[in-house]
Formats: sequence, structure tokens, C-alpha cells
Amino acid sequence: MSGSRPRWAATWRPNCWRTADAANSPNGNLHVPTPERTTIGWDIGGAHVKACLLQGGEVVDVAQWGCPLWQGLDHLARALQAARVRWPAFDAAQHAVTMTGEMVDLFPDREAGVRGIAAALAAALPSRPGALHFFAGDAGWCTPAQVTRHWEHIASANWLATARHAALVFPQGVLVDIGSTTTDLIAFGNDCVLTTSRTDAERLVSGELAYHGVVRTPVCALTQRIEWRGQASHVMNEFFATTADVYRLCGELDPAHDLYPSADNAAKSLPATRQRLARMVGLDERDATAEEWLELARAWRAAQVEAIGSQLRRVLAAHALSREAVIVSAGCGAFLVPDLATGVGASNATSVPHRFASYGSGVADVARHAAAGITAWAQVCAPSVAVAALFEREHD
Repeated sequence: MSGSRPRWAATWRPNCWRTADAANSPNGNLHVPTPERTTIGWDIGGAHVKACLLQGGEVVDVAQWGCPLWQGLDHLARALQAARVRWPAFDAAQHAVTMTGEMVDLFPDREAGVRGIAAALAAALPSRPGALHFFAGDAGWCTPAQVTRHWEHIASANWLATARHAALVFPQGVLVDIGSTTTDLIAFGNDCVLTTSRTDAERLVSGELAYHGVVRTPVCALTQRIEWRGQASHVMNEFFATTADVYRLCGELDPAHDLYPSADNAAKSLPATRQRLARMVGLDERDATAEEWLELARAWRAAQVEAIGSQLRRVLAAHALSREAVIVSAGCGAFLVPDLATGVGASNATSVPHRFASYGSGVADVARHAAAGITAWAQVCAPSVAVAALFEREHD
């Protein structure tokens, strides 16, 4: 999550924020637990903590907090305390946890990361026996005492929870979860996940993990050359701008998903955004018109769509999904999914599913009485919803 620290990383302190977007989401064959049960699902990342409140098997609230975990576990403690204040049922709830934050360079290695996060959660969450459960993929669910033995199954397994949840709803498909930092491309069918990959290292080889997101990815990671104003230019390999600048200028990034400071720690206004993108090609904002800078942002956007699309093409080819399969979109970058599918289909080399569903409205079972906004946030925070739903399904 944070092998190298931008200049703002040492001092930034996030403000907690919360969200929501309501809709109905009938989930055909999902088992509905007893109405009185309350479960909180957690997705502990290196940059964000995402959480979902499930009551009676339905999503009633979803929240996300900025959490620069590489700066210390105190940021995680603050997010947990914010959740306790937000949800009165916190102490009486069951807690189901998945994580990716073990990768941050706060920890000497991934095992220490899993153990450190688990210990922090065990110290902060309800102390009664049987209240805290860690999603361990093929190893099932672990208690805090079992974490050390199963740390490799617990590490970075959030994608597996989301894909398994989608596989319970649709007979065949591919999960495309585009987040702030990474993208998961996971084929599923016959009620299970089709890939044999389980670790990030394996998924980097198979193409099922793209280290591309729509907020935190440095723009220089998207391509080495960019077409703009009728010519191709090499780009500066500096942390001058991020994909948040690209999608802010394109008008596609929800400000609620843009929690981290900009690359230069300056404003997120359109002029300041143009200035950051201008640096990538050796210019200043005054050297082009607003429309030309928008064209440059769109060129960066196209480069990212092509980069992620090339990996989606590999995943679809590897699993020979039919055109009747469903592309399930998730994450704060779900707005890219239609263009990804169009680009992959245009290659004529791969059969591309022509059916689409959003995780928030097509997989997550959002309560009718949930506040406006919850469905959209279930989409953004899909792993936290999935881990809560899977836990309730398997423990009722």
C-alpha cells in the first residue's frame, strides 16, 4: 500500500467521514439470517477502513474512514472508535474482518502485519468470546487465537470475499472492483470463484490484480508516453499528479472518495488540478487552455482503461466465460467498467459478457429503510459488505 511515502505522508491526519445511497436489492438464493442478529463487516486497508452494519441479514449502513496505516496503528484505533460512536449496536455485534493493510511498510513483513492488525482489533473490539472473526478464505473463519497459524490465508483476501458473494447471486460472471488504489478482476461460476490464485503475488502473475486505482495511483504509472495536442510525449516519472486529478478534471470522481491530500499538498480546485497534470508533461497550467487540459486528462483516462482492459482480457480468455456471464462492477471507480468492456470487446479476441450488474444494487441486500446513499456506499465498500454477508450466511 505504501512502499514509498509522498511528502505529505508523515504528517497528514484524516478526518472521519461517512456516507450512504438507498435502493432495493433482492438477492435470490442468499440465505437470510435471523432478524435479531447484528454483524459489522470490516475491510481494513492500508489507506482506508471500510465497514458495513448488517441487521437481520440486510445492509442498514456503510461507512469509510481515511486511515494512513503506514503512519501507525493509532489511525486504525481512531477509525474503530468512530464506528463505535456511529453504531450503538457496536459492542453487542458480531465482527467479521478482512484486510489488505498488512502490506504497509509499518510492518517488517506481511505476517507481522496480519498479526499486528488482528491484535489491534482484538484489543479494541468487544472482548466477549466468539465476537471477532477473521475471514481466511479457503481456511474458513479464524478466531484471534488462530490468526498466527492462518495468517497467509487472512492476508489480502478481501477480493475473495467479494467474488464469493457475487457468485452466490449470479451463475457466471466476472467481478471488476476498481478502488482508490487497486483493481480486482475475478471470474466466478457455479457458486464459486474460478481462479486458483489466492495471494497478491499469484494474482499479479495471472492478471487478476491490477495495481491501478482512480484516486491514489501516480499518473506516471499509467503510461510512459501520452498522446496530446497532436504529438506523443514522454512523461515525467515524478509524483506530480495522481489519478484523482485525472478523474476530478473529467468530472467523474466523487469528492467523498477523494480523502487524501493532492500530490503537492495544494488545493483540489480545477486550476490547481490542471497545474499538477501540466507538470507531468513539463508545462504549467497557463501554457494550455482549460479544454486542452481536459483533453490531456482524457488521454490519461484512456491509458488507464487500456491498461486495466488488457488484464481483463487475459482473465476473460483464461476462464472462457460466455456472453451470458455478468460483469459485476464495484468500487469507487466503477464508472470505468462500461468503457473497459467496450474496449475489450473491440479487440475481437475475447468473448465479452454483455450483461452488467452493480454490486451495490445487484448483490448487496440493502434494507428498504436504509438511509439515502447506502446502495452507492455498499458498492464502494463491497468487501466489508461481502464479509459480513458471508459470515451471517455461514453461521446462522
